[in-house]
Amino acid sequence: MGTATFGLNVVDWENRVDMDRLRRERLARLKRQLDESSVGALLTFDFHNIRYMTATHIGTWAMDKLIRFALLPRGGEPVLWDFGSAARHHQLYAPWLDYRTGDDVAEAARGTSGARAGISVLRGAFHPDSGVAEAVAQKIYEELERYGLHTSPVGVDVLEMPILNALRAKGIEVVDGQQVFLEARRIKTPDEITLLTTAASMVDAAYDDLYGFLRPGVRENETVGLVAKRLYDLGSEHVEGVNAISGERCSPHPHVFSDRLLRPGDPAFFDILHSFMGYRTCYYRTFAVGSASRAQVDAYKRCREYMDRAIELVKPGATTADIVSVWPTAQEFGFADEEAAFALQYGHGLGLSIWEKPIFSRLVSLDHPEVLEEGMVFALETYWPSADGVGAARIEEELVVTADGAEVITKFPAEELLVAGQRYYTTAGALPTQRHAQSHVNNRVGGDA
Repeated sequence: MGTATFGLNVVDWENRVDMDRLRRERLARLKRQLDESSVGALLTFDFHNIRYMTATHIGTWAMDKLIRFALLPRGGEPVLWDFGSAARHHQLYAPWLDYRTGDDVAEAARGTSGARAGISVLRGAFHPDSGVAEAVAQKIYEELERYGLHTSPVGVDVLEMPILNALRAKGIEVVDGQQVFLEARRIKTPDEITLLTTAASMVDAAYDDLYGFLRPGVRENETVGLVAKRLYDLGSEHVEGVNAISGERCSPHPHVFSDRLLRPGDPAFFDILHSFMGYRTCYYRTFAVGSASRAQVDAYKRCREYMDRAIELVKPGATTADIVSVWPTAQEFGFADEEAAFALQYGHGLGLSIWEKPIFSRLVSLDHPEVLEEGMVFALETYWPSADGVGAARIEEELVVTADGAEVITKFPAEELLVAGQRYYTTAGALPTQRHAQSHVNNRVGGDA
């Protein structure tokens, strides 16, 4: 059976991304990690781990439902239990999950195909006495028994308590399998890097639109709509979020947009998180609306300096501790400790989900450093509040670790603070883009204060 292609999986994309190779290499990495672990099989209810293992996707509506599940037994192939109609679709159009010896449809119904009908407890929506949890455990047990693994530990990423209890009732030892999945996903294949780079390029375009749109009178929520439309028009499958933060909301950083109106002189920063064919972005940029105060310019320079110092250190063999050591302590920018300041000076892996391995944070990395390797893809993000207590700067770059350093794949300009919006002119010429938002301050001796 040939591989059917729909939507974005067309000839042009097959020239740049080999989908069959992507599936093979991801599964091979997972199998190697499983073989090196102490568990007999991996069981996943996590949407992204299911996709990594089985190369299936039924829409982002299912991301938080915990209804699908898949098993990879040591020495075997993935088995996926899904909505009945989705399972049938996989049988028709996902031949890489077909392990039958013939074309007998009845054989698939008996359970020898890798795509089968089956659902979990719908986050408790099924009645506890319905037997659904017990049916899930029975399906898992039968597959483990087929491989002689029913007495071996099973590594699980996330699951609900009724499922855990049902598995234990069958005598299955359940252990943490999340690390096995995350270790497999730590290094990206060339096709994954291409998809991550493409996802970032779509955000480049969104920022170009946003730069042209920002002006006094625009609301934060309007910018979110603009960005979302641009990304979906370009082929995004899911806009996970757009943090749109402006004015006095910049410090402290609230991580969520509002209906606040942008005003002249406002700082405004954004984080655009979306998915293209499963692969994510996390990509901050900061702008000034019309003009920027001296305090905002200084905050941006400081934020950029911490970013540049970190990028210079990225190479194979360096550690996450090396990177975070050049970032300020929490106390230096107004927080009591590293937990209170968590994720403001930060780094995290990118892939089918956001915040994969490795993690960069003074909270954990100095005591538990992770070694950087060629093929890792991660984001580094820095933050600095302005001295006036109002604004702040936020910058984020996504990087691929290369053989001798790093390649930045987030291309929208960020080396200096960009001023967006209408340019204003006075009788003496263009109004300066560095100025205080309160005009009378600019007429004092010494100007912007």
